[in-house]
Amino acid sequence: MVTGLNSSHTTDTRRTHVRYLIVLMLFAASAFSYGDRFALSIAGLPMARDLGLDALHLGYLFSGFSWAYVVGQLPAGGLLDSFGSKRVYGISIIGWSICAALVGFAGFLYASLAFYTIFALRLLSGLVQSPVFPGNGRIVAAWFPTAERGTASAIFNSSQYFALVLFAPIIGWIAHAHGWKDCFWFLGALGLVVGFVWFRVVYDVKAHPSISQEEIDHIAQGGGLVSVDRTQGKSNALTRSIIKRLLSSRMLVGIYIGQYCINTLTWFFLTWFPVYLNQARHMSLMTVGFVAVLPALCGCVGGVLGGVVSDGLLRAGYSLTFARKAPIVTGMLLAMAMIACNYTHAQWLIVFWMALAFLGKGFGALGWTVISDTSPKGMVGVNGGLFNLIGNLAGVTTPIVIGYIVKRTGSFNDALLFVGLTALMAIVAYLPIVGTIQRVEFPTGTESGIVAERTDA
Repeated sequence: MVTGLNSSHTTDTRRTHVRYLIVLMLFAASAFSYGDRFALSIAGLPMARDLGLDALHLGYLFSGFSWAYVVGQLPAGGLLDSFGSKRVYGISIIGWSICAALVGFAGFLYASLAFYTIFALRLLSGLVQSPVFPGNGRIVAAWFPTAERGTASAIFNSSQYFALVLFAPIIGWIAHAHGWKDCFWFLGALGLVVGFVWFRVVYDVKAHPSISQEEIDHIAQGGGLVSVDRTQGKSNALTRSIIKRLLSSRMLVGIYIGQYCINTLTWFFLTWFPVYLNQARHMSLMTVGFVAVLPALCGCVGGVLGGVVSDGLLRAGYSLTFARKAPIVTGMLLAMAMIACNYTHAQWLIVFWMALAFLGKGFGALGWTVISDTSPKGMVGVNGGLFNLIGNLAGVTTPIVIGYIVKRTGSFNDALLFVGLTALMAIVAYLPIVGTIQRVEFPTGTESGIVAERTDA
């Protein structure tokens, strides 16, 4: 008989693997989140024609999501630390699904009113989606030991590429066959299903009805923060002293800057990439939906491979710093390949260079893994929120900057140069600025009242 188990735990003495189900749920929820963000980049083309929008107006619609998403990051981190990941994340899924459905209904309004209504709904959707990635980082930090955390984080992070693989052809077909409004009604209905499944699958580590004590011990002994939701309700998660201390860490600031640069790549692919294929490379809407799949598949493969390689380096005896930085630097160098698109007119070469860039972007996107490795205990949510806040400023700037460049020059060449050079800046952030990667430790007796012990990270 297994002792020390909650009565809801399995009494099987064999080690369970519930954590794999949890990361699969994170992958599915995150893919749907990115599908909601990406839908506008395809549905926005016929929407712009209906509403008479130019490139700059479309850029503002693309960025509207991120304005509120950024503002919501710190409150979202505090809510996650105070009320737990399951509840906050689950409500978030239902909330953004309702917003998506309402975007479709906004299409029945007059053109100018429809534009402002859709912009407002994108703001609201960004706000309610703000707990997603801080929640992912928090759940992975709780459910996975350090040696498995890179792979787990890479799996949920690769959802952004899988979302393009799954949703690009679906949204492209729906927009072509039924109109752009139906795209958002489809997403709204799908989201309610995802929300129902979330509440049935996700639990705190020690509260999961199917987990064995052996798996709990395996996670805890490997550095997993299995009791992270047992400390919820603390009021100090959002104090100014906490934020000031996080920002005083050169390592964390470098990580935040690196994430901003990496997210510039993300938001190019999520917003302007289909428009680039349609307007600069003269592909039809249906063709864009299917052509976008290949680079996205490469990004998905790169995303998982980056985490696997990072964890493999760690198990092979390399330092945590080298194991995390090597894939990031390699990936960002590959991502710069998109600049080569400016020097060819062959469509197959365009797809090749973008696929290589997407592969590199995925391979180097280990920011959430690093946040799980470095966050002070009890502060994974708020640190993840601050990290995501700064990183997703790129979601505000990138669509508008590219929209301005395209409107001013009539070309995407300078836009691709801008995005490619940002990948180079990510390398600068991680090499000279970040330094040694280790868990941040706050000493006992600080004004925050938090003690964060160093773990094997």
